[in-house]
Amino acid sequence: MDAATTALVLTAPVAAPCAAAGAYAVRGLRGRTPARTPVRVPVPVGAGPAAPGLAGDPPAVPLPPGWAVAPPLVVLGCGALLAAALPRGAALTAFGGLLRADALTVWLLLVVGAVALIACGSLPAYEAGEREGARNRAVLHALVQAFLGAMCLGVLTANLGVLCVAVEATTIVTTFLVGHRRTRRSVEAAWKYVVICSAGIALAFLGTVLLYYAARQAGVDEAHALDWPTLVAEAGRLDPSVTRPAISLVVLGFGAKAGLAPLHAWLPDAYGQAPAPVSALMSGALASVAFAAVLRYERIASAALGPGLTRGLLTGMALTTLALAAALLLAQRDYLRMLAYSSMEHMSLIALGAAIGTPLARAALLLHIAGHGLAKAVAFCASGHVLRLTGTPLIGRVRGLLARLPWLGGVFGLAVAALLGFPPFSLFASELGIVRAGFGAGMGWVVGVALPLALVVFGALALRTARMVLGSPATSSAAADSGPWPGAVWPPALGLAACAALGLTAGPLTGLLHDAAAVIGGH
Repeated sequence: MDAATTALVLTAPVAAPCAAAGAYAVRGLRGRTPARTPVRVPVPVGAGPAAPGLAGDPPAVPLPPGWAVAPPLVVLGCGALLAAALPRGAALTAFGGLLRADALTVWLLLVVGAVALIACGSLPAYEAGEREGARNRAVLHALVQAFLGAMCLGVLTANLGVLCVAVEATTIVTTFLVGHRRTRRSVEAAWKYVVICSAGIALAFLGTVLLYYAARQAGVDEAHALDWPTLVAEAGRLDPSVTRPAISLVVLGFGAKAGLAPLHAWLPDAYGQAPAPVSALMSGALASVAFAAVLRYERIASAALGPGLTRGLLTGMALTTLALAAALLLAQRDYLRMLAYSSMEHMSLIALGAAIGTPLARAALLLHIAGHGLAKAVAFCASGHVLRLTGTPLIGRVRGLLARLPWLGGVFGLAVAALLGFPPFSLFASELGIVRAGFGAGMGWVVGVALPLALVVFGALALRTARMVLGSPATSSAAADSGPWPGAVWPPALGLAACAALGLTAGPLTGLLHDAAAVIGGH
C-alpha cells in the first residue's frame, strides 16, 4: 500500500462520519426562517379541526436511510483493507505519524464499525416510533455520525494528546444525545454524564501532561514527547516518580469513561435515557475505545515501572466494579439500567484480563471486547423496540415477549444469552480464556473472588430476562399480530450471527487477534 493510499484509508474512517454529520446538519437547517409567527391555517369545511401552524414553516425534509449506514460501512471497509495490508508485527502511518494503524487499531476499527453498523442500521426503525420532525431526526443523525468520527479518531491517532481530545469530543457530542428527549430525567442524566466524564478526562489529561514532562526530562524531543511508539521505546528512561502518578491518573480517568468504579455513577442514567441506538454505541464501542486507551498507557507503564502498578489498579477497579454491578442488579427493576449494569460487569472482566496480562488473557480480553460490543448493541437496540411496544422500562410490566412479538422476544433473549456467556457466542470462549489465564498466572485468588460475583450477575440477568420473554403477555396488543418493523430485523440478526461466528472460530481474524494482543503485551 503506497503512501497516498495509506493516508486515504487512515483518514476515511474519521472523514466519512464527519462528512455525513455535516450533510445531516445542513439538511436539518434547510428552510429555517427567522421570527416565524404562529398563525391559524384555514381548513376547508368538513376537513376537521384546524391545527395551529407557523407561517413559512418549511416542509419536512426526508432523510435518506442509506446515509446512516454508509459511514459504518466505510469504517468496516477501511478496517478490512488495513487488516489485509498490515505487515505482521508492523504499523502503517500517515501525516508524520499522527495517524497510525497497528493490529490493535485495526481490531478496534472492525469492532467500532460493526457496532456502528448495527446501531445506525437500527436508527430508522427506532425513529418510526418517535414523534419527531425531520429536523430533529437530522440533528440526531448528525450527532451520531460525529460521535462515530470522534471514536475513530481516538482509535487511529498515535498522539496521546489527540487521544484525550478525541475522547473528550465523544463526551461533548454524546451529552446532547443523552439529553435528546429533553425530559427532566434525560437532562439530569446528561448533566451527570458530562460532569463525571469530563472530570475523568481532565484527570487523564493531567496524567498525560505529567507523562509529557517525564518524556521531555528523559530527552525526548518536543515533537515526539506524546507519540505512543516513541514513549514505548523510551519508557525505560522515564522518571518513575513522575510516571507513577501520571499512569494512576490516566487509568482512573479513562476508566471513568469505560464505566469502571469509582467514577461510574453516570453510566446507568446515561444508558437508560439515551436513544437505544446511542446506548448501543456508547456501551458497545465507546467503552471499548476508552479502555483501549488504558491499554496503550499500560504498555508504557509496564516498560517503565513493571507490571505491578497497573496490575494492582486494574484488579482493584475490576473487582469493585463487579461487586457493585452484582449488588445493584439484584434490586434492579428497569431493563435499560439492567443492561447498563451488565456493561459494568463486562468491562470489569476486560479490566481483569488486562490485569492478568498473559498472552492468553490479552487475546481473551480483545475477543471479549468484540463479543460484548456486538451482543450489547443488539440488546440495546432490541430494548428500544421493547420500550416502543410496551411504553414502559419496568421489568415487572413486560411479559410474554415471545408470545406477543416472537421476532423481538427471540432477538432480546438471544442477545442476553450471549451476554450471559452461553455457547456458541464468543463471550463463552473469552470468559473461559480469562479464567484459565488467571489461574495460570498465579492470580487464582482474584478469579476466585470474581467468579461468585459473576454468578450473581448471571442469575439476576437470567431471571429478569426470563420474566420478560417467557409466559403470556399481560395485555393484548395489536403489535402481537404485526410483523417486525421495516429495517428492524437485519441489524440484530447480523450482530448475533457475527457474535456466534466469533465464538466458533476467529477464522481469518485469528492472526490479527494475536498480533493485537502482542501490541499491548507489556508484561
